[in-house]
Amino acid sequence: MQLKAIALTVGLACAVSAGPASAEDTEITVRVMSKDAKFVGTSMGGARVVLRDAETGKILANGLTTGGTGDTDKIMHTDKGRRASMVDDSAAGFTTTLDLDRPHLIEAEIYGPLAQQQAAQMASATQWVIPGGHLSVGDGWIIELPGFVVDVLEPAAAQKMAATEVDSVTVSANVMMMCGCPITPDGLWDANQYEVAMTIMRNGEVIGEESMSYAGTSSRFSGEVPIDGAGIYDITVHAYDPHNGNTGIDRTTLVVD
Repeated sequence: MQLKAIALTVGLACAVSAGPASAEDTEITVRVMSKDAKFVGTSMGGARVVLRDAETGKILANGLTTGGTGDTDKIMHTDKGRRASMVDDSAAGFTTTLDLDRPHLIEAEIYGPLAQQQAAQMASATQWVIPGGHLSVGDGWIIELPGFVVDVLEPAAAQKMAATEVDSVTVSANVMMMCGCPITPDGLWDANQYEVAMTIMRNGEVIGEESMSYAGTSSRFSGEVPIDGAGIYDITVHAYDPHNGNTGIDRTTLVVD
């Protein structure tokens, strides 16, 4: 009988130890970094962040990155080494706490900047997260957002004009990094380094490409579109960095009769 009692006690102990694991609060901070620039935060409308269980697709949390673009010296350094921290209290992010009872492969999907929808891009990444293994430490979970914010300022879309009255039209665009950081000649984001140009189509056919140049005001570029007959002119303005392939576009149209 005594042996049976001991066996029963051991069995109960094993059953208790094999019971469900208690969940732990696990904090995750996602930061969205403009390619070759700073963090996407409140000044650009933030970026949308969706956290999902990568295995089931279940949404675990969602929200927007808020805060500033971060410390320029911390982010844009050239001599501090690959392990240097890029984050301080001014760096935008989205923070949430998940209740995890086991390791999860989590997918983070980002989309933004929300204040410039014509330039918004989407990116995603996955990472294993364990209960209590906070992903808010250090720099948090940084996901790069490629692109430039290109915003055609003039002419307005579908603007009408007579072919007999003009032989060219000035196109003006604002071009920034995705974090809203300005582009200027010889600046940290150097206007001389980027290609800004227009692809011009008339009635659905490409008729040429024209370069755009810095227009004397931070992030402003302009160029001329030749008007050679009636038709629907579709103008695509692009910004391109030949050093890393970063690219952004915006479009406008002209109705010439």
